[in-house]
Amino acid sequence: MAKMLPKFRNLSIEHLWPLTALIGIFIFVNTHPIRPHDFWWHIAAGRELALTGRIPLVDTYSFTAPGMPYPAYQTYWLMEWVLYHVYQFGGAPLVVLFQTALVISAYGLTLRLARQITGSWRNATFATLFAAALGMNDWNVRPQTVTFLLAPLFLNSIFAYRRQARRWLLVIFPIGMLLWVNSHGSFPLGLVLIGLWGIDEAWNALSTRAWKPLLAPGIALGTAIVACLLNPRGPAVFGYIATMTTDPIIQNLVPEWSPPTFSTLSGQLFLGGLLLSAAILALSPKRPSPLQLFTFLVFGALGLRTARGIIWFGLVMAPVLAEHVAQISALAGQHIGKLQLANHKIGGASEPTQATTKTQALLNRVVMAILLLGALSSLPWFKQLWPLSPEKAGVISAETPIAATEFLLQTRPPGPIFHAMPFGSYLIWAAQPEYPVFVDPRIDLYPAEVWLEYLRISAATPGWEERLAHYGVQTLMLSPQEQPGLVTAVQASNRWEEVYRDAVCIILVLKE
Repeated sequence: MAKMLPKFRNLSIEHLWPLTALIGIFIFVNTHPIRPHDFWWHIAAGRELALTGRIPLVDTYSFTAPGMPYPAYQTYWLMEWVLYHVYQFGGAPLVVLFQTALVISAYGLTLRLARQITGSWRNATFATLFAAALGMNDWNVRPQTVTFLLAPLFLNSIFAYRRQARRWLLVIFPIGMLLWVNSHGSFPLGLVLIGLWGIDEAWNALSTRAWKPLLAPGIALGTAIVACLLNPRGPAVFGYIATMTTDPIIQNLVPEWSPPTFSTLSGQLFLGGLLLSAAILALSPKRPSPLQLFTFLVFGALGLRTARGIIWFGLVMAPVLAEHVAQISALAGQHIGKLQLANHKIGGASEPTQATTKTQALLNRVVMAILLLGALSSLPWFKQLWPLSPEKAGVISAETPIAATEFLLQTRPPGPIFHAMPFGSYLIWAAQPEYPVFVDPRIDLYPAEVWLEYLRISAATPGWEERLAHYGVQTLMLSPQEQPGLVTAVQASNRWEEVYRDAVCIILVLKE
């Protein structure tokens, strides 16, 4: 990729397109704070692995599901371990920079492939921005971020092998799958990408009767499947993924597992992107290949089924769209060229002067310097320089109950505690074993009845105090934003005393 980047003195407007896109993504991710929902419980599990040398197998953080098996630990363990050590070494700022490095590498590889396919920086930039628009909702710090890098890596490797059959490229697939299967449950998508390559080669072989090209995707798929078995659960990992995708609790309680709709920004971007992709493929003077067509159908269906599939549609379709946009642009350029030639014959045309060229080159360098300065100032250590809203101002999101948790640990009100679900992740990290959680973002851990109880209490439905008494709750840690009904009901009750309040959290203790 470094060979593709222009030298500073040779910068042109064509180079500024991709540089602006990548630096824009770099700045966006760098200035995006760590949100509380998933990150903290993941690094808590990584801490346990690092300190004990064993992957946790059951829940030890809650008082509503203690000892409950939680196989997800065996799915995320590698990146949980990595994120914990990154946090230990450099704190939250280094975690954000690590996240930025993964994201920018993913879209850098997407840009690289689109540029190789089209030979155009502008078309490659369009494709990269298309992928970024569909993916930005998933750029929160999570173990899955590393997998966003693996998908473009697989696509680059497939393209490189088809252009020049070098055997070492096939090694990327089992190594990549070994990392993927031990970092996140989306690993079957890697097998799908290799499988689509094989389908494309099979389709070509039906017309050419040349079957040898099928050998490479066959080897890649076979070794990748074997690599998938090298995980703590072995073949059972496939059953776990099937359970996750059909679990009614996850489907109903986690918005990102629901199908996208026009009522959300991510849904609008995806559905609009899906229609745009269909239009580009239909209008292109070049017929889509079987690989491109099946990629559109398979990943489009994934995105329609669950919002979690939106980012994958953007990543895999970006190179496809780049190629067909280039074809449409070339056709349009031919017509424009004819018109320009006719105008040139009628009225003539002026050539750019040397002074104009030098001025443009100077402006390009100035713009590049501004972009680099923006990238440097966006580093997490300099984030206070940016005029950001309070929600995005810190390296750690303002909705994280850091001060409230410190108050808990200093004053030690009696437990157990009932709290807003998003608070559970940080409590797992910072308040164990003193304050086990009621629920937290490990949605698939808790039985449906526990979630129903949480929702009933949070909504202050009749009998909410009796339900709290059933669990022995003596302290409430409530979110005015997430649980306004319960906050109002508690304030109207004479059984609770408020002991702490900030913009994020209210803590109340049961009166004796």
